[in-house]
Amino acid sequence: MTNPVDTVAAAVSAAGASTFEARKVSSGYSWPECPRWHAGAFWFSDMYTGTLKTLDADGNATVVVDATGRAANTDAPIVLGGFGWLPDGRLIVVSMHEKLVLVHGGGGPGDLSVYADISQYCSAAANDMVVDADGRAYITQLGFDIFKGEQPVASPLIVVEPDGAVFTPEKVGPLLCANGIAVSADGTKVYTAEVMAFKITVLDRAPDGTLSNPRDFASCPFMPDGIGLDAEGGVWAAMPGGGYVARFTEQGITDAIPMPLENGIASACLLGGPDRDRLYMTVGYEVYDFEKSAREALGSVWVADVAHRGGDTRP
Repeated sequence: MTNPVDTVAAAVSAAGASTFEARKVSSGYSWPECPRWHAGAFWFSDMYTGTLKTLDADGNATVVVDATGRAANTDAPIVLGGFGWLPDGRLIVVSMHEKLVLVHGGGGPGDLSVYADISQYCSAAANDMVVDADGRAYITQLGFDIFKGEQPVASPLIVVEPDGAVFTPEKVGPLLCANGIAVSADGTKVYTAEVMAFKITVLDRAPDGTLSNPRDFASCPFMPDGIGLDAEGGVWAAMPGGGYVARFTEQGITDAIPMPLENGIASACLLGGPDRDRLYMTVGYEVYDFEKSAREALGSVWVADVAHRGGDTRP
């Protein structure tokens, strides 16, 4: 079997992609995921500690949201996935295994309540989420229990409207383990990484938020996970186990950041910083054993200065 790192490296080389060097800026996390840049700060989910954190300029972390208190009332693991902000400034976040979207009330890290119950549409864990300018949430889901080794099953995106209505988009069929999800700067496109299909899919987004016309945007040499967009129409994708984070266009790979596996597994990426020209990458070692991941705390955050800016893309 071909080594995934060799496969991705060959694709990067064949494309003549520009490469950039990454540097570690912070460490001591479980499985960091879902990077965000908001209000001048870098945010991420420290997944297996049930928290959302921010980093200061020196790489020191602060817990902003803490969902661990919910464990007393459920048998589901408390793992926070995708998150974003509503037009009124409130933060909403996916509780992956509870199959809920929670809203943070701002009264302290543990001030959380149910914003939307999406369990009717989740066959397994919910996953990432992007919130559009109107406060509409687009949510991905795994579709199968990857943690128990189940075979991949296609599943739909989930939409939570600003009025609380929950549904799956009629004009978008099931996707094969959709993960990272993002909205273009002009709001006309939604992109998602179909992990098990080794591709990035793009959908049209109407002014009322309706999604339609799913189609291939780019093939990936290995499984894409978390994604971020740039203002020029590129999609940056982490490829866990592939040893790289890369920028894709419809013409192929244009830019790449090597992430040797001895440094960890890159799970997601996003353009942040004051000019949104710094690519933040979340990197972990253990995704399947939640307790081990939290106990060993080997996860880290890396950055690379690149030649593109995130602009007004979401998240």
